[in-house]
Amino acid sequence: MLDWEHIFATRSGRMRASEIRELLKLLDQPDIISFAGGIPDPALFPDVAFKEAYADIFSSAQVGSALQYSVSEGYKPLREWIARDVAKIGIDCTPDNVFITSGSQQALDYLGKLFLSPKDTALVTWPTYLGALSAFNAYEPNYDQLSLNGNRTPEAYRDTAAKLGGGVKFAYLSADFSNPTGETIDLAGREKLLALADELDIAIIEDAAYQHLRYDGQAIPPIMALDIARKGGIENTRTIYTGSFSKTLAPGLRVGFVVAAMPVIRKLVLMKQAADLHSSTINQIAIEHVASRGFDAQVAKIKAVYSKRRDAMLAALDKYMPKTATWTRPEGGMFVWVTLPEGMDGAELLAKSIATEKVAFVPGKAFYADGSNANTLRMSFSCADEAMIDEGIKRLGRLISNAIRAAA
Repeated sequence: MLDWEHIFATRSGRMRASEIRELLKLLDQPDIISFAGGIPDPALFPDVAFKEAYADIFSSAQVGSALQYSVSEGYKPLREWIARDVAKIGIDCTPDNVFITSGSQQALDYLGKLFLSPKDTALVTWPTYLGALSAFNAYEPNYDQLSLNGNRTPEAYRDTAAKLGGGVKFAYLSADFSNPTGETIDLAGREKLLALADELDIAIIEDAAYQHLRYDGQAIPPIMALDIARKGGIENTRTIYTGSFSKTLAPGLRVGFVVAAMPVIRKLVLMKQAADLHSSTINQIAIEHVASRGFDAQVAKIKAVYSKRRDAMLAALDKYMPKTATWTRPEGGMFVWVTLPEGMDGAELLAKSIATEKVAFVPGKAFYADGSNANTLRMSFSCADEAMIDEGIKRLGRLISNAIRAAA
């Protein structure tokens, strides 16, 4: 067999299999209670609405254009709908400031390609979304920890990046109900980030995949909305807002979007022309049909279900977990982040859990750019009902308690 390694580009060596994608295979095992995949419950998909949308497309004169090549920017009525929707949360933009991608994951890949040269530094939270690290890794960056609660100065970030051979290019974070922790950045943290980005003259990539999934607490303006209010308009901002219909309507259609100033949008269009020309035309049309006819009702439906599952997981953790474990209490999203006593290893625990308790979760180490904090776990409550959550956390609590006693 031919040895390909010396032919591949050096960047390919930084590509790693996603632990989450591998764990999703466990969902096909009926005896596994899975808290692993951060995916929506398919029982909540608006399948009837999509059936009607596609039927309308195929029964109209629009079918020809729906099956045809289209513009790289994306289907204009969908971009118009997105512009109206984000305006509700303070992001005042035009449809020209909206760019359609094949899921928000493609947006992260494009943004990594756009900003990162080898040895440049990306500022990310510790932990951060594993998919973002996977997207950025191919462009050979360094990572530095983005801290919004400490006293680290802009000069400290610059000095660290310079020692690593490049400059700081952007800060990436999910401000609301983040993947993996479920935590939300408060208003002071968002304002501190804007000041830091201005001082460093870098971009901010705001991943808003869970923006619509707030169950309680007070909504905080997106970073982009704060940036627009400060700067007087989107064209003066440095924030890039990425969103998706995957968590609200359906992930299988792979429709996401970017909202940004025009210089960024123009570069993204050129990238898409070189990569896949445009996202699926018919899927964009179907998304616009469903969103314009019932997006708010769909969001209300899924929030009612997910909030109860969130409550069930927090109650079960309180009931079954040992006192030496701690966890987040998210106001929305799909995740709870568990921290175990020092010295425990989430990957080892997962292997035992699958073998003996039939419960799956994601070990937290993969979400750290430096591979630290092995004693953490990501738990998703989106695809298990309340009874399954109670039973799964009961089993997991028993396993963790036994492991702690064994290590004592």
